[in-house]
Amino acid sequence: MISFDNAGFRYGGGREILHGVNITLEAGSFHFLTGASGAGKSTLLNLMHLSLRPTQGCLSVFGEETTAQPRRKLARLRRKIGVVFQDFRLLAHLSVFDNVALPLRLAGERERDIKRDVTEILEWVGLGDILDAAPQGLAGGEQQRVAIARAVVTRPGILLADEPTGSLDEITGHRIMRLFEELNRLGAAVVIATHNPALVRQFPHARLDLADGRLVRFPVAEREA
Repeated sequence: MISFDNAGFRYGGGREILHGVNITLEAGSFHFLTGASGAGKSTLLNLMHLSLRPTQGCLSVFGEETTAQPRRKLARLRRKIGVVFQDFRLLAHLSVFDNVALPLRLAGERERDIKRDVTEILEWVGLGDILDAAPQGLAGGEQQRVAIARAVVTRPGILLADEPTGSLDEITGHRIMRLFEELNRLGAAVVIATHNPALVRQFPHARLDLADGRLVRFPVAEREA
């Protein structure tokens, strides 16, 4: 699904944020992404989402080398990637329903199918009673769940999430993690950036750790009792 070959990244003429990244994430893989604040986790997620290009080395997504691809081709690949940003990026002029429906409409899905899929996923994240609400009137945790619903409604081949449970209570956070695991069982590669060591201990998935610009993979840890 995602393959880095000696990839690196720097912003302008600044220091190199990432360097020597060599890793392949297969379909059906599930990884936590950890590292200190400022280690480059968000940069790595943006590279995986094709919002940024490596400044050195190569990146392949869905088997296609992307480094020199035109923007229109990258846009096509991004439609198969679900992403939950830390700042949510909800559209204020659209309702909760229409925010979640947006990627399905961009993909040309039929409205009756959109209504079914969006209603189902909003019920799952506990927002089935506020379909017509404006996102700016919601609490932070509710906005986060709308963003999660939008990311997963298309059943993407790759799901990237930056602190997706940060504003959620423990019960809701675990429910969202089970949703991510279900999507993973359907074949999606999942990468979740987190500062929460308890979350990593509670769910038995491999870990990618960023330190000094380098990425190290750790095996699956045992689930915490």
